[in-house]
Amino acid sequence: MASGGIPHDTAALMSAVLEGILYGFSVLMFIGTIWASTYKRRMQDVNRSIAVVAILLLLASTAHMIVTIIHIENGFVKYRDTWPGGPAEYFANMTIKAYVIKHSLYIFQTVLADGVMVYRCYVLWQSVRVVILPSILWCSIVVTGILAVYSPSVTITDAEDPFVPDLESWIMSFFALTLATNVLCSGLLAYRIWMIEREVSKVRTTKGTMMPIVRVLVDAAALYSVVLFSLLLCFVTRNNGESVLTDLVMPVISIAFYMVLLRITISRKNHSYLSTVPRITTDGMEHRNFQQYPMKPLQVHISQFTQDDSTLAYKGENEDRPSTCQEESVERTSCNM
Repeated sequence: MASGGIPHDTAALMSAVLEGILYGFSVLMFIGTIWASTYKRRMQDVNRSIAVVAILLLLASTAHMIVTIIHIENGFVKYRDTWPGGPAEYFANMTIKAYVIKHSLYIFQTVLADGVMVYRCYVLWQSVRVVILPSILWCSIVVTGILAVYSPSVTITDAEDPFVPDLESWIMSFFALTLATNVLCSGLLAYRIWMIEREVSKVRTTKGTMMPIVRVLVDAAALYSVVLFSLLLCFVTRNNGESVLTDLVMPVISIAFYMVLLRITISRKNHSYLSTVPRITTDGMEHRNFQQYPMKPLQVHISQFTQDDSTLAYKGENEDRPSTCQEESVERTSCNM
């Protein structure tokens, strides 16, 4: 069955322009993430593993953008008059080295981002049983991704049709597994944070909350899921728009990752600030009270009464004997209470 939709050369040009715009946003978010993670913090306090992942995502997106530009230049300039069928046939060929490199970078970035999601689930839940299914899905992503890139250059006779049965099954499996992993891990993370927030809110004394992190997780998962679902839909309907969306997924993955990391970093800083406010306020109040009310010697007068009621004695005249009362005044002085 032949593919439909926009021509391959138009799709290639459109994907390059849109990817360049989203790549610029991802670079800005990377800069903001690194700044928020390192500003006024010691190097030993920076999460180096997350920083390494952020840098790898940036490098993969940058390399993919460079290869896309080279691919566009080759199709429209270098091989415009020499390639059989012109630019449209050139961009439809899946055995070209630039095509293979672009999709290899996409597989690498997807595997890296999904692996980080699975790792976050393990860290937050602290349970191996919880991450068994996400880990299986992640391993399946690795296998199907490698086969989706390797098959066109070895087993596919028609290099211009990505919808041949063997290749299409691997590609659709890859997108479906990636979508399932993203939804499952995002749901586990959001649910766990919501549970922790519900328990902590019962004893919290400050205004800090983790619900903004939940909202960002949901937003990032929704953004990534919409792109993946659209990409999967293009393959189901055999539409050439899949080539546009495939290039757009690269910066979208980086943007979704930076969204979550930036929100977590900001929440940690706000929590650290709020935790120091009560102590600073208390110390300041005590210091001002000491200056306003200095210690002075205090003089105390204590009066002590002793009453002795003797038994009434009846004489012949039946006279009453009054009780005696003694008063003792004691003067005491205490200083520097």
